[in-house]
Amino acid sequence: MISNFKNHINTRFSFLKEKKLLVAVSGGIDSVVLTHLLYQLKQPIAIAHCNFNLRGTESDSDSEFVNTLAGDLGITHFSTSFETEKIAKEKGISIQMAARDLRYEWFEKIRIQEKFDYILTAHNKDDVLETLLINLTRGTGLKGLTGIPEINGVIVRPLLKYSREEILHFAKKNKILWQEDSSNASTKYIRNKLRHDVIPVLKELNPNLMDALNNTLNHLNGSKEIINKAVEDFCKTAVTKKGKVTEISISHLTELENPKPYLFEILSSYGFSEWDDVSNMIHGQTGKFVLSKTHRLLKNREHLQLTKLENNNKKQSFQIHSLDQFKTDEFEIIFTRVLEKNTINNISVDISKLIFPLTIRRWRNGDYFYPSGMLGKKKVSKFFKDEKLSLIEKENAWILENGNQDIIWIVNLRPDRRFELSKEKKDFVQISFSLH
Repeated sequence: MISNFKNHINTRFSFLKEKKLLVAVSGGIDSVVLTHLLYQLKQPIAIAHCNFNLRGTESDSDSEFVNTLAGDLGITHFSTSFETEKIAKEKGISIQMAARDLRYEWFEKIRIQEKFDYILTAHNKDDVLETLLINLTRGTGLKGLTGIPEINGVIVRPLLKYSREEILHFAKKNKILWQEDSSNASTKYIRNKLRHDVIPVLKELNPNLMDALNNTLNHLNGSKEIINKAVEDFCKTAVTKKGKVTEISISHLTELENPKPYLFEILSSYGFSEWDDVSNMIHGQTGKFVLSKTHRLLKNREHLQLTKLENNNKKQSFQIHSLDQFKTDEFEIIFTRVLEKNTINNISVDISKLIFPLTIRRWRNGDYFYPSGMLGKKKVSKFFKDEKLSLIEKENAWILENGNQDIIWIVNLRPDRRFELSKEKKDFVQISFSLH
């Protein structure tokens, strides 16, 4: 296998030569074999190990084993420990997902700090089959059926062409020791159930299953390239980014014979699953929306607007006690005594009419003001409707309020005429607002 692996590196991963590599090592057979293979090729490597504290003393034993492995080979060793169950509960995600996020975030941190060029993981051909079957049972698109990528940015997986059987044969032949994860024997996890109960039956039905998998993946990846090109061309004219909002043109969607696959390819990475509801929005009413766990897709007249769901705990109101610069994580307000022409981002007001503390807050139902350039008063909700603001724009609107609760400014939209300067313009302050 060493000769075959050397040729594989030379032909498929020649860019790794002389590069500084960080190898993710759990202590299991795959990552230990990868470490030995790279070491025998005299490739500059270090190893990184995460203790997720999920298997008690067994987890600690894995850490000790990896530490010993690094010492025996004389290579640099990085290690860390996570309270994975606690973090998963805090984030409201599965333990497996939490462990995945934690390890890749930590690997990337080490890579940047220590100036490694690439991170190598030991996924093999059997992992590809298991992942494909998992995605198939959950419902997926073409991307979910095309396996695990060999190269994904700085993540490289040089063992994907090798089966678990080939790796095991190499380890036994070379008397390589590794740690057995007892949880791999349990079928309570879907991956293990497939590994122990389903895949053996598939291999019995087709002894050449892994070769068939390779052929299938080659065909699917070829089809994916065609689809990716079509979606990329569509996005060039139909998808635009405006700050935190991504807009998809409905007129461009309706020109397609079947827009649903395009929406799936564009939006699948944002966690949406109700694809009939998503595609029905094309002909739905303005204001209709579909939610995923992380994002919202909103119909707003001629566009579908994609936004990330904001943290509901974000502060919605701030008090300003003086005419000093005021800054938050979201915006900045500057007060100056230089009179300039009003623009969308700044207004000039009569300073004698200000009552401190001022308040900058989100708008509320029932708010009203006296719009500059108009007679009488107007509800803010009616003003938003007349201005044809989308739901997203309404949610992001800020109100600058006087100490007596009179509205001074619907920020970056319309000032209140009660605070306009007199003709003499004797005592004024200019207020500027900008988002970060």
